[in-house]
Formats: sequence, C-alpha cells, structure tokens
Amino acid sequence: MSRFIDRVVLHVSAGKGGNGCASVHREKFKPLGGPDGGNGGRGGNVVLEVDRSVHTLLDFHFHPRAKATNGAQGMGGNREGANGSDLILKVPDGTVVLDAKGGVLADLIGIGTRYVAARGGRGGLGNAALASKARKAPGFALLGEAGEERDLVLELKSVADVGLVGFPSAGKSSLVSVLSAAKPKIADYPFTTLQPNLGVVSVGETTFTVADVPGLIPGASQGRGLGLDFLRHLERCAVLAHVVDCATLEPGRDPISDVEALEAELAAYQPALEGDTGLGDLADRPRIVILNKADVPEAAELAEMVTPDFVERGWPVFTISAVSREGLRPLTFALAKLVADYRESHPPAAPKRQVIRPIAADEDSFSVVADPENPGGFIVRGARPERWVQQTAFDNDEAVGYLADRLARLGVEDELVRQGAEPGAFVTIGDVGFEWEPQTPAGVDVVRTGRGTDARLDQVERIGAAERKHARRVRRGHDDTDSEEQ
Repeated sequence: MSRFIDRVVLHVSAGKGGNGCASVHREKFKPLGGPDGGNGGRGGNVVLEVDRSVHTLLDFHFHPRAKATNGAQGMGGNREGANGSDLILKVPDGTVVLDAKGGVLADLIGIGTRYVAARGGRGGLGNAALASKARKAPGFALLGEAGEERDLVLELKSVADVGLVGFPSAGKSSLVSVLSAAKPKIADYPFTTLQPNLGVVSVGETTFTVADVPGLIPGASQGRGLGLDFLRHLERCAVLAHVVDCATLEPGRDPISDVEALEAELAAYQPALEGDTGLGDLADRPRIVILNKADVPEAAELAEMVTPDFVERGWPVFTISAVSREGLRPLTFALAKLVADYRESHPPAAPKRQVIRPIAADEDSFSVVADPENPGGFIVRGARPERWVQQTAFDNDEAVGYLADRLARLGVEDELVRQGAEPGAFVTIGDVGFEWEPQTPAGVDVVRTGRGTDARLDQVERIGAAERKHARRVRRGHDDTDSEEQ
C-alpha cells in the first residue's frame, strides 16, 4: 500500500574535510628537499534538488539521516586529497525547508531548484602551504574542518491551481476522478481521505491542476483532526472551490452552514508562505461553490434553494453530480476561466538568475566573555578562533605554537590581558579548554628547533614531543639509555 508523507524531520551531516599532510621531500643527494605535504580535500555538501519523478517525502520518512562523504587526506609530493562527493537528495516540487525553530530556509519550486542543506568542511593545509620565512620546513599540518550538521524539517505544499475544500464524504475525491485521470480511493461508505489527490485538467488551451485537500472540519485551524496536516496544501492554490454535500443526512448540517464553518477555518489559518508566494491570505483567493450529489432528488431541490444565498456573496455556483457527471462541463470551463484570470492578474515572477558567489572569508571579529562555570575563566567566541582550534593537532608542539601566533595576531592575547586574565586562567575556545600562560611569547620570531617542537613552550610545565617519544620507547622496552648501558 502506497503512503503519502508530506512532513519529515531530516538530519543532514556534511562531509569532514581531509587533514593536511606533513611531509618532507627526499631523494638521492637531497635528504631534506623541503616541505611537500599536500592539502586535504573538501568534505562533500548535502544538497536538496527538486526532481519531477519524486512526489512524496516517503524516502526520508524511512531514512531520516543523510551524510555526505569526507574529503581525503593530503599526501606527500604536493598531492592534494580528493574532495568528498556531494550528496544530492531528490525532493518533490513545492518542498519547503524549515529549521528546527520553524523558520523558512528555502522554498523549492521548479524542477532543478537546489538548496545546500549542509556545507562540507574545508580541508586542512599541508606543511607546504604553511611554509614561511619563520617556518621554512613546518613539522605539522592543519586538520580538516568538521562538516556542518543540521536538523531540518521538510514540508510538502502541493503546487495546485484549484483547491477543493469540503467536509468529509462531500465528494471531493469523486470530483477529482471525473475531472482528471487521477484515480483516488472512492467507496460507497463514509470515510476520510488521508492524503491529497492531485489531478491535471485540460480545457481548450488552458491546463490546470486540481487538489483534493482532506481533513477539513470545524477547528482544523487550531489543529483538530487532520486540519493542520493538510491546510498547508492550500497555500499555493489560486482558486478555492467549496464542494458541498447536498444529500447529507447529518442533523444540524446544511450547505450554508458547511460553507460558513469552512470559511471560518480558512480565515483563521495563517499561511507560512504568505510573503513568499505572492498569493496573499487565503481569505483573498477567488471562490467557487460546487453543490454536489444532484443525482439525488432531495439534494437537487436543496441546491436550488440555497443557490441564491451564495450568488448574493458574489460567488459562482454550480450544481453537479460526480456520479452521473451532470453539470461537469460548465464547471470545468468556469474553473479554467478563474485560473486564467488569476494567472493574468498574478503573473509569475521572473526566474532568478543563478549567481555564483565566493564563500565570504571569516570575519576578524571575536569576543571574550567571562566563563560562568569557571570563576576567573574566560570564553573566546569567534569564527576564526574556533576554526583555528579545530584545525590544531594539540599533540604537536609546533602546531600549538602556530596557533598561539595566530591568536596573538588576531588580538586575543591583548583582549585577555585587558579584561584582567591572570596566569593560569582557564580559557575555552570552541570545544577546547586550556590554562592561559601569558609568559609564553606568542607572536615573536620562532626559534629554529626540531620538527614538531617549539622552544617557547618549554617555558611552561608541558611535556614536549621529545619527552613523549622517549616515554613511548620506554613503555615499549626500547629505552635508548638502557641499550647504551648494555
């Protein structure tokens, strides 16, 4: 059994950027030919694209997580890592992308329309790109950035010209089946349609689509029944058609009260895309009243009695029978004329040209605020400091010294001093926390030492790379000192 899903929560994760490579060129008679580590590849993006072959969000209902591939690590010989492949997710026409708080991020209308849901992380620089006068042969490389992760809400709002509204069992699905080639479920017992049915109608040179919107009852705009689940499908409709059951035997119901009850619900519903579609509020859309089930004698008499009341409101009224197909031809031409008039008065906006812009560089701005969880501590916020910390391999002293130089040039050290940070104060940048040592002379000329080391860090109580290497050899039973004594 097919299922219609028009709202899903999608967890998207872009690919991680590849790490840079720390390599030194070596060949015969050139043991130290200079740094030649390549950059890491970019992580893949997660992209939503409108596809004509997709009509529901069912795939995302069963597979709510999507992740793009990571970028490859850089290699020696100045070889860059391969970029991660973009993950293209096919969505139906009329999909609206919302953030976790309900804000509209994108309205995907038109075949081929794209939206980058999550951007991949940038690859880390290799030591060849980090070489400078101060560091002619860097013994480190930058790590790749993590890809963007987001929780998105996808909502499908049907792209239809005419929206059929009415109480359950009013004959909306039957009307769609006789006006078009659509074959919705129809039965001779009362039931409520659980999914919108779309049909294409051709009248002369005019072609328009008709949507049967189910679940509308009094209180639908406040979430009663299935109202809020399907009222969204009316937001793009140019014409609203009331389908009235003139043969109902329920007490307290008649065509006039049914239409008034549904009009109250339409007036109370606020379209989320009101400012984007250009169609305005639902109360401003053209109306037409369709009095159905005229093949029943009592229903035909009732339709004749209530027609003058609707005519006084300025609404076209048509008495039809979806079973015997009585009155369908005049109704079809009337709908075509209403759609044509609305299209003429609301011409579609000119398609926007695709503009490719380079990604803006991170701003130099940052902020230093007191850490509420650590007395005397501080939190550094900013795009660049947080990205630099994420790219640093903290098991490499030279990489840590490079990070200190970058933060000093940006002004983080001076701002900490200005705000009264004491030596040993706990400073947090991104997900990393450390004890601040102002006596470490960041920003000065780097003293040339072994690869992967930084002499400035010896001033603090920190285990250097050489000590860690020696301790590792001792743990493995290959102590150099013991070997010499033996």
